[in-house]
Amino acid sequence: HSADLGERGDGDVWTMTVDEYLAAPRLKRIAYRIFRNPFFLFVIAPPIHFMVMQRLPLSIDESARNGERSSVWWNNAAILALVLVIMSVIGWKAFLLIHLPVAFLAASVGTWLFYVQHQYEDTYWEYKPEWNYTEAALHGSSYYKLPRIMQWFTGNIGFHHIHHLSPRIPNYYLEQAYKENPELQNVVQLTIWDSLETAFLTFLWDEREKRLVRFRDLKRLRPDAVKA
Repeated sequence: HSADLGERGDGDVWTMTVDEYLAAPRLKRIAYRIFRNPFFLFVIAPPIHFMVMQRLPLSIDESARNGERSSVWWNNAAILALVLVIMSVIGWKAFLLIHLPVAFLAASVGTWLFYVQHQYEDTYWEYKPEWNYTEAALHGSSYYKLPRIMQWFTGNIGFHHIHHLSPRIPNYYLEQAYKENPELQNVVQLTIWDSLETAFLTFLWDEREKRLVRFRDLKRLRPDAVKA
């Protein structure tokens, strides 16, 4: 995720460009609108992503490090063993009643936190060789200014741009790094209210204006190409 941040075509949430969307078949455009719907993004997709897709090494390509696929399967085996032990102690019904709501909520909140810190209007996206690591870190991820208690509960995740710039900085030092380096303060800052507004906008990437735009902007941006 950190290595590919801001690089078009790698990782992140499925985001079509304006031209890709306008050139796409009608069914694909409908599918994209469904995918970008907030209910799908934050309620339906998160448990599928975390509980199913991340349990299967389908996205690991041939260039992956040795043992990466087997690591996924060993991790699955360990999770299954732990689940069976817990079920044997408290019963499967109690386990599901406790675990599933927590897992669904955690998946949704986690998706929200990462989504709003990358998917905002003035974010950064580029293709190689123009893609730049520092630009992607500082301008492709935001500073999510959370209330103090939420900052603590989320492990300083709001200083996301610093984490992407240098993933080796421990989370408990991110705030200090932010305060001591003025250049890390000159980034996009989002409040909870800003993130609420951003999350409920569905986006396309406009390669001409280098920013994310709304569906309703299509008529203004490509008046001769908009399909009914």
